[in-house]
Amino acid sequence: MRTGVIARKEGMTRIFTEDGQQVPVTVLKIDNCQVVGVRSEEKNGYVAVQLGAGNAKVSRTSKAMRGVFAGAKVEPKQKMAEFRVDPANVLEVGAELSAEHFVTGQFVDVQGITIGKGFAGAMKRWNFAGHRASHGNSITHRSHGSTGQRQDPGKVFKNKKMAGHLGHETVTTQNLKVAGIDLEDNLVLIAGSVPGPDNGWVMITDAVKKPFPKDAPVPAGLKQSAKSAKAAPAAQAEEAPAAEEAKGE
Repeated sequence: MRTGVIARKEGMTRIFTEDGQQVPVTVLKIDNCQVVGVRSEEKNGYVAVQLGAGNAKVSRTSKAMRGVFAGAKVEPKQKMAEFRVDPANVLEVGAELSAEHFVTGQFVDVQGITIGKGFAGAMKRWNFAGHRASHGNSITHRSHGSTGQRQDPGKVFKNKKMAGHLGHETVTTQNLKVAGIDLEDNLVLIAGSVPGPDNGWVMITDAVKKPFPKDAPVPAGLKQSAKSAKAAPAAQAEEAPAAEEAKGE
């Protein structure tokens, strides 16, 4: 089990496949996602990595969290989250993750906080059908109707579907496909929609109900590896003229 990443939802757009079909995608940006802390079995009773993403002002960071960031030698982060990992996949403090952590075509689970819509009636909140439009109905067209029984049990049971606060709850959408990766801008393109508003934070993890992709980097896709991959062709290009000169001599 690898660590997940913290990403910021930039919005939605579309991409086109090779055969000309358009695919609606959600753009998620991995912004300065670094390892801030490590949880061990001996000290904490479980194995996990603590990640931080984004940039926060020092003046808006609590004194306790300033000490945490100072100990990890990273800048203050705007969003923090923990991910359980296998002991073999623990990362070093300060390591920065990139979009290379995922591969095109793999399935992921995305968790976010849905858009809050305030107080809503039963028809909007739970998709109730509503009452009849005529034939004796008087101003109860959109009411939810009966909520209980008689004197016994004489109460409304918990979790009864009624009017109330809609949205602003943690939701995980499973088995979403990675439609593309942009290493230059650190973007992950997810086919379809993900929970949460634009500029909201989401957590992306490997899908638990799908097989793990064989070509995904283990223990994680770090930003250093992305830089080295870009530097390799340049190094080869510099070595080529030197090799030709050596042959000429």
